[in-house]
Amino acid sequence: MAEKRTTVAVTGVGALIGQGIARSLRPGGRARIVGVDRRITPFSRTFCDAVEQKPAVDETSGTYLDFWRAVVERHGVDLILPGLSVDMDFFDRNRAAFRTMGVTVALNSAELIALCADKHDFQAVYGAAGFPVIPSARPDSWEAALSELGPAPLLLKPRRGEGSAGIVRLSDAEDFNYWTRRNGDNWLIQKIVGTDADEYTVGIYGLGDGDSVGPIVMRRRLTRSGHTGEAEVLDHPVITELSARIVRHFKPIGPTNLQFRVEGGTPYLLEINPRFSSSCSLRAAFGFIEAEMCIDHLLEGRRPDQPAIRHGAAHRYNEDFIGECS
Repeated sequence: MAEKRTTVAVTGVGALIGQGIARSLRPGGRARIVGVDRRITPFSRTFCDAVEQKPAVDETSGTYLDFWRAVVERHGVDLILPGLSVDMDFFDRNRAAFRTMGVTVALNSAELIALCADKHDFQAVYGAAGFPVIPSARPDSWEAALSELGPAPLLLKPRRGEGSAGIVRLSDAEDFNYWTRRNGDNWLIQKIVGTDADEYTVGIYGLGDGDSVGPIVMRRRLTRSGHTGEAEVLDHPVITELSARIVRHFKPIGPTNLQFRVEGGTPYLLEINPRFSSSCSLRAAFGFIEAEMCIDHLLEGRRPDQPAIRHGAAHRYNEDFIGECS
């Protein structure tokens, strides 16, 4: 008799991360995939066994939780893999409800999710732990910014946000005044460290006790939307060592993404994404399949095998998908 496949619900299958998660599960054949999104596209259907469209309701409402109860029951969902940060936040707020449903959700620790939500607060905790930090400040004037962080250009980024959205370079007082007013309280300013050619994304699978599977280290170039557009898998002993120290300190659980810039041989952490990242499909292509690790660890209760990671380069591009309308 054929072995029963695990039923995995993947959210955000209309977007890059959710698509990457779902597609990475297909070759292994271990999972029946239920794709969930507000917009189900013909392309999304090609790598899902079933799809469910999110209702147009407030995600803090009981109606939205009822939608998920129905999805879990209808499909016999064993595991939910959030593919969007807003989904991660929803499941994080409703951990108890999903435990009651008897379904496992791939979530990092509540403490790490909360800490990483504000880059300014995270930088303070990270620096206090003795890690090398990017000089950062929330000065009340351009002159104070220059005094604290050094000469222009400087970088303004949202305290709360993801990817490279909202990041701008400041050249003078006019830039400072405009962007700080526009962002309200949601900003911090940093010294620019390294160059675009010195940026790295690191994937690890945290086991929750300071140990992990991985890492996979990729030097990357970003697209204008802030996602990884080009990547090269390589060995970087200094980043690998620092990543291990970070994991031992913060004890992540499940798919976790660390982003660095290197200057003068020192890696500086840009941020921790305590979830699947937009690079998950690229990692899977080189042998680091986080979605399958979630099945191993969270459902089967075993440590995922250390993968044999292949070296190479990847370049993302757009192509047309042509499907028939039903």
